[in-house]
Amino acid sequence: MLQSVSGSARKAAAGLLPLILAISGVGAHGQDSASNLRDAIAGGDVALEFRYRVETVDQDGFDEDAMASVLKSRISFRPLDLGSMGFFIELDDVSYIGDDEFNNTRNGKTDLPLIADPDGTHVNQAYVDFRNDSGYVRLGRQRINLDEQRFVGGVAWRQNEQTLDALTVVSNALSNVSLNYSYVHGVSRIFGPENGVPTDYYDSNTHLLNAGIDLAGGGRVSLYHYVIDLENSPALSNLTTGLRFSQTVQGEELNFPFNLEYARQSDYGDNPVPYETDYLLLEGGVDTGELRVLAGYEVFGGDGSEPGKMFRTPLATLHKFQGWTDRFLTIPQGGVEDTYITLTTRGLTVSWHDFSSEAGSEHYGGEWDVSWQYSISDNYTLLLKYATYDPDTHATDIDKVWIQFTATF
Repeated sequence: MLQSVSGSARKAAAGLLPLILAISGVGAHGQDSASNLRDAIAGGDVALEFRYRVETVDQDGFDEDAMASVLKSRISFRPLDLGSMGFFIELDDVSYIGDDEFNNTRNGKTDLPLIADPDGTHVNQAYVDFRNDSGYVRLGRQRINLDEQRFVGGVAWRQNEQTLDALTVVSNALSNVSLNYSYVHGVSRIFGPENGVPTDYYDSNTHLLNAGIDLAGGGRVSLYHYVIDLENSPALSNLTTGLRFSQTVQGEELNFPFNLEYARQSDYGDNPVPYETDYLLLEGGVDTGELRVLAGYEVFGGDGSEPGKMFRTPLATLHKFQGWTDRFLTIPQGGVEDTYITLTTRGLTVSWHDFSSEAGSEHYGGEWDVSWQYSISDNYTLLLKYATYDPDTHATDIDKVWIQFTATF
């Protein structure tokens, strides 16, 4: 169920709304709108998605492998707009086909490897928004993906997505500039809908500010300032300020993409550990149109001698980065350096990672990731995926296999 918004948050939203509408220019009537609620509902769009996945995990330290056969069923409904006002609701159900022979974080099967897909039915999104060509204001439970989702994302890989209870303002009123601000009251995490450990919901007093600027030469600069205050997980609260630059240099036959990013993070709110640390990304490659090769070096800072003084990413889409075996969902005490190369061609992706500590000279291990995605038709997609991690000093040997079929209507 949706967490109730506190009285102070409701008052803040109500007080900000008129000002936001005026600043962003939102208020004009949309093109596809209805004159009354009955017509809006009757003319609305329904979307269905079914994602069935078999996931297996072979991990050192466990006598048996884990195997999950999981179906996510999603129904979404968007009525026609009422003038400039729109509505959206999305319900997800996660069910098991067969026995749950894995630790889903809620079933108590801790003698089996973890596959973080608890079953249950919940509201994934439910919001009202006001929009026109200059932007929109959105209030309610919503998906928020900022830049590459390295710090804020929906974790769409897991069957139960991460969504935020938030007030969001997006403005495109300035030419070549996108402004995005969100006040986040709560975080509905992938471990729901039942409460347990890890928690299914962060009580939050978080502010996310992101500005994207499209440059004349085709590049893009993102400036961000994230004030993350998680009241029931204070050790994860942090303040992160950063800059990302992305550019693809166009050649006659080859294109050369590259990305540069730097962020500085410190403790915030009731975090019991005072710290300051850095994030760095250097990434570049070549794209022939048929083949894309991307090499990168990503660094999260850490202090190998004092506990708790390492970079934190509690709202990120973590599975997307640093290997699909998820060995680095939490940054180690000594930080992490990830040197990697990824090849992509015709639905096939192959990646290699080498992991070391940022503080000191510890070598953590290496990982290979392989996936192949095939579009059977506009409505049906097949995904095959494999990941293997070979440790040196961090975590244990692990192999993961996924077979996934998605149908959308």
